[in-house]
Amino acid sequence: MYESEFEKNLYQQRREKLQQIAALGQLDGLTYAEATYPNSYSATHTIPELRAAYDCLTAEQLEAAPTPINVSIAGRIMAIRVQGKAGFAQLQQGGQRFQIYVRKDDVGENAFALYKLLDLGDHIGVRGHLFRTRTGELTVHVEKAGDHPAITFLAKAMLALPDKYHGLEDTELRYRQRYVDLFMNTGASAKSPAASTSALPEQSAAIVDGATAPCPPVEPSQVPPEPADSETPNVREVFVKRAAVLRAIRSFFDHRGYLEVETPMMHQVAGGAAAQPFTTHHNALDLDLFLRIAPELYLKRLVVGGLDRVYEINRNFRNEGISTKHNPEFTMLEFYQAYANYHDLMKLSEELIIFIAKQVNGTCITHFNGNEIDLGKWTKLSMREAIIKFWPKKVTPNPTMADFADVESFGRIVGRLFVHYNEMEAVTSAPRHAKYVKGELEEPLSEEESKWLIGDASLKRIGFDVTSGKMSLGAGIAWLFELLAESHLIQPTIIYDFPLAVSPLSKKKPDEPDWVERFEFYIGGFEVGNAFSELNDPVDQLARFEQQMTEKERGDNEAHQMDEDYVRALGYGLPPTAGEGIGIDRLTMLLTNSKSIRDVILFPLLRPQAKQAATTEAVHGESAE
Repeated sequence: MYESEFEKNLYQQRREKLQQIAALGQLDGLTYAEATYPNSYSATHTIPELRAAYDCLTAEQLEAAPTPINVSIAGRIMAIRVQGKAGFAQLQQGGQRFQIYVRKDDVGENAFALYKLLDLGDHIGVRGHLFRTRTGELTVHVEKAGDHPAITFLAKAMLALPDKYHGLEDTELRYRQRYVDLFMNTGASAKSPAASTSALPEQSAAIVDGATAPCPPVEPSQVPPEPADSETPNVREVFVKRAAVLRAIRSFFDHRGYLEVETPMMHQVAGGAAAQPFTTHHNALDLDLFLRIAPELYLKRLVVGGLDRVYEINRNFRNEGISTKHNPEFTMLEFYQAYANYHDLMKLSEELIIFIAKQVNGTCITHFNGNEIDLGKWTKLSMREAIIKFWPKKVTPNPTMADFADVESFGRIVGRLFVHYNEMEAVTSAPRHAKYVKGELEEPLSEEESKWLIGDASLKRIGFDVTSGKMSLGAGIAWLFELLAESHLIQPTIIYDFPLAVSPLSKKKPDEPDWVERFEFYIGGFEVGNAFSELNDPVDQLARFEQQMTEKERGDNEAHQMDEDYVRALGYGLPPTAGEGIGIDRLTMLLTNSKSIRDVILFPLLRPQAKQAATTEAVHGESAE
């Protein structure tokens, strides 16, 4: 539990303070439990509500009110100081802060003794009236209110908060201790509470010239936007916006007649995606099961059953690598619409993303990784067109559509790329790459060298596997697209028409049987959504599954498993249907300018933390100790 001897000693000191707080409470007739960890506190406002209601009032208006504006609030102490018989503190709640002023003559001797026992991180409730200090800060002047105490102790922080000037900066520690990250990194400072329009009520009451009048409503455009790369991260706001994304999704689909459903998370067949599953075991049934990699096949069973428009916001689990764009446990939106095809979903996808962006941020403009992205302007390219468009300018001649028709033609364009990468090798020094592979390189690879290394390895795999028959032509084309085009797709781009070989659940194009009616859309340089016209021919689907089983025997661990019950469901008749999956985590990254998927997942999976052999004294914030 303790990470250092300092922390252990601090914990003991605060336990002693808690005993003193209990003794003070007993003087006021409270039990030990009531004095140390009471069950509730009755407040008149949350801190965001209080700011929304009274931030507009000047000191003169507060003083001119016929009666003092009495309020009661609760929160966590984020700053505290005592000077003689008075002191100031900052309470935080709902991501915003509010100042309180405590004077011994107004609160009484016992309450002021309690105030002096408080530490950063403690939770308290206070009562009093509003006023503005000489510096203009709206403040609660704490005082007794009838039989109610001026200060109510609610909970003790037994561990020290991080340094108040730097918050919780260590990235991995922020992920491990998200409970600290959320209240330390709110974008708020001791003197400037964070503005949040999402917390504002529709109308806020204020006292002006003796009468009740609403404060002017705060429009989103009046709130300064958070800088694209804020030095003080507002972690709380990221997750507030994530919740807003989910609300917007439900609103969008509910108004279009879709039905939200829930499908199983434990499957006997890992289907619906090309991914390695996690396995588990059901003891009562003595049954090996897979954690869901996708809900697709169950959702399409529902369409067979007559639920023509369905969607699910689902948790998926894939036993694969971890990166800034991948987490083993993630959230997806999947939706299916009967009597539609992939062209219908292209339009729907644009409308959905625009709607979510406006609901969450009030605008289609977002910033991500230093790029300004307009979510209202979309481009469409076929996969083959994208390869041609982003083909390296130094490699001539450019490929044509005919070069993707057969293995021989495709091999020639891959060969031209080999020449290009060999020239890059001469420039970037092959010996350095050799040292890198062996782990002997002291200096990190440059960006250009990294591109060469990735490209060289990918081309060797594509060139050898396709020409030898180990990899299908379609899979090779998909690999080449990822190598050449994907990183360029910063603005919203729909990539359509995929090879049949990498799309076992998609319907073939009528005029090109080796290609399917599938699209993915990309924003910020990575895939966000994947959709296609669903294959509804049970004979064709069975043949595709059998081909996937052959790929699995060749060593493809991500090949789709046979699902005989799904084929049987298709036998009852799946109407023409289009379906799509969208990554909620990646979409939230784009809307909050979060560089890593871990920044938008409250508790991302991390390696177990090794015990430190020796620790130094922790840096902690100022308190009344």
